[in-house]
Amino acid sequence: MNRLVKIISREDIFPEYRNSPIDLLLQYHNLGLPFENVTNAQMLIGMCMDNRKYLRIPDNFAFIIRTGGANLRYSEFKISYAISVGEVSSLALIAHNRCGMVNIIERKNQFVQGLIDRAGWDRISAEEHFRQYSPMFEIGNEIDFLLSEVNRLRLRYPKILMAPLYYNVDDNLLYLVKEGRNT
Repeated sequence: MNRLVKIISREDIFPEYRNSPIDLLLQYHNLGLPFENVTNAQMLIGMCMDNRKYLRIPDNFAFIIRTGGANLRYSEFKISYAISVGEVSSLALIAHNRCGMVNIIERKNQFVQGLIDRAGWDRISAEEHFRQYSPMFEIGNEIDFLLSEVNRLRLRYPKILMAPLYYNVDDNLLYLVKEGRNT
């Protein structure tokens, strides 16, 4: 956890994000900044589909893409749309602790049985579905995946300001993630 910076004051926000939509996101969510009237999306947020996470932001503030593990590998057209048509210039990618996309193999039996019991699948189809798709959505360590995904997206969209953030489901706060090897 030494790579995480808890945001409890505006001074905790890294200088590269100050006076940007990422700064506002952190202030709205963590610091209780009063909402302003927002008419157009200021940024794009990529985050996990996990139901334990809720962002405190004004209506219309952000486009939000929610996918398992905040894995945006299969959402690039949506990202491109938010940038080109939605005219956003900032992206926050948010991972969180205790993510279900970490070590998916441990949940194989639950996954397969859930499809059988709740969706009416047969065992062979459910197992094949898991076998085919689980490698695409396994993220490994949350922070390592987050940083690799932010780096991948920075190469794809070099003019977009990107911030790796971490949502702690225990305190419902966003943390900045220190980048680099010596953190």
